[in-house]
Amino acid sequence: MISINKEENRKKGNSAEELACEYLIQNDFSIIKRNFSFGKIGEIDIIAEKTNVLYFIEVRSKHSNSTYDPLISIDYNKQKKIRRSAEGYLYINKITDKECRMDVIIVDLSGKANKINHIENAF
Repeated sequence: MISINKEENRKKGNSAEELACEYLIQNDFSIIKRNFSFGKIGEIDIIAEKTNVLYFIEVRSKHSNSTYDPLISIDYNKQKKIRRSAEGYLYINKITDKECRMDVIIVDLSGKANKINHIENAF
């Protein structure tokens, strides 16, 4: 059974990912894949492409007006899992000729208007 907090967090996470995808599409990105999982190694929230560059994007959300920085939760181990998952995606799809970037999108859900902060080349 899923606890209420886990279910609520999942809903907020899905909402943040939807808003991030909308933002990317509005900015001429093509969404290639969402929630790509590479075995037990890790997951990539969004894989997108723009001008022949692949973007592996981690989405984080902020839910209150606190000073908490969601970037803190993307520690070295999380970055390593995302990198290894991105390498897995490239390997599975036999992609060898594309530039790749690791970006973070933070969706601030704490106000009336959702704010998006796109951090390029985050790690």
